[in-house]
Amino acid sequence: MEAALIIFALMLLMVVGLGAYLTVKAVGAAKRGVERTVVQARRTVEDTTLRAKSFGQVGVAGALAQLRLDLRTSMRATQQALADGARTDASLRESLALFERLSAHGHELDGELKRLEQEPDKQRTAQLLPDLRERARQIIEAADSLRWAARDRARRFAEDELSLLSEQIEMESGALRDWSREPVDDLAAAAAEWDAAQTAPTSTPTPAPEPAPAPKAAPTPPPAALNPPTPTMQYPWQKAPRPESAG
Repeated sequence: MEAALIIFALMLLMVVGLGAYLTVKAVGAAKRGVERTVVQARRTVEDTTLRAKSFGQVGVAGALAQLRLDLRTSMRATQQALADGARTDASLRESLALFERLSAHGHELDGELKRLEQEPDKQRTAQLLPDLRERARQIIEAADSLRWAARDRARRFAEDELSLLSEQIEMESGALRDWSREPVDDLAAAAAEWDAAQTAPTSTPTPAPEPAPAPKAAPTPPPAALNPPTPTMQYPWQKAPRPESAG
């Protein structure tokens, strides 16, 4: 009885532990999903705000907003392209590592541009614009180079695979269209042999004649005795023996 209670308690603890583990995992997944949703919503709001500033404002504020918008758009597109390509092409992992290093410079520049948007000294900010544009240009060009290289690589692989597949299909199509007479002739010959075998008259095979038995040799007379009895000579003057004397 005590053993049964111990087993039941252990099973209950296992069920409770498993339930707690699954609950923590579900809560963590839900939390990460909410965080991704919040980040994406915040990013969308910021992009919309920057787009509105770039079109609605002129001067330093509009230039800063346009720089941030161009930088964020290029970096986001490159990150998406490299992440998608790395799932099927392991060679792009090194490109992802390079992009992470480039992203550090991009985040630094984006943070600086965001701080300058709140800077009240617009004249000082205008003096910094040429240097900021040059840094943004270098980062955007590097990101675009990585993105287009990854896309060109994926397109080249797709073209090579399509070319190989087309060659295989052409070979298979040629094999299906091979109207050679050899297989047909072989089938016709086999069919003719089958018909001949079916129409041939069936006759009971005549058994081969058995060989005549060899003639038996005449019985060999038994060998003569070594001392055969001498036949009794009958003379004319002798009387014939009586029957009772013969007995």
